[in-house]
Amino acid sequence: MATTTILILYYSKHGNTSKMARLIARGVESQEDTNAIIRTVPCVGDEDYKPKDALVTQEDLSLCDGLVLGSPARFGNMAAPLKTFIDDTGLAWFSGTLSNKPGAVFTSSSSLHGGQEATLLSMIVPLLHHGMLIVGLPYTEKSLLQTQSGGTPYGASHWSGNESERSIDKHEKNLCIALGRRVAIIARKQKTA
Repeated sequence: MATTTILILYYSKHGNTSKMARLIARGVESQEDTNAIIRTVPCVGDEDYKPKDALVTQEDLSLCDGLVLGSPARFGNMAAPLKTFIDDTGLAWFSGTLSNKPGAVFTSSSSLHGGQEATLLSMIVPLLHHGMLIVGLPYTEKSLLQTQSGGTPYGASHWSGNESERSIDKHEKNLCIALGRRVAIIARKQKTA
């Protein structure tokens, strides 16, 4: 069987969303013959922004078997750099590049009530328009029942604290890994269907 490729696409200004992307990649790569590719988007309006990973291309969308989007929460919405990239995916939408592939989302916020679920939903909407199959986190994931910070059925989340001083805790970590694993499993099944 050919390798299944999951694109993990994120924007991260303070590094928390980037750390989550790497945990999700661990979950993806825990599955046989599955590869995670981590990409970021260019910043909008911040010349000092230095991306940690390679910038995404439209070709990355064409080559992936599944997509996981990540963004810090910005007033209950995804950050402008990620939204700007998504707004430019009209050709992929028109050609059905992502149709019938699994898609999932993750976020980080500095406030415990910083709009994590609203941010996740804001990222899910364009995935639905692309015809993707939305993958969330079921309550069979025990960390979803035990978390006191981040983690929702809509996707993985992390509460970073006002100064990004709070590390990703064990439940948030488990949920990131579980989300990556679930997307990989579904992508493999879709690829062979």
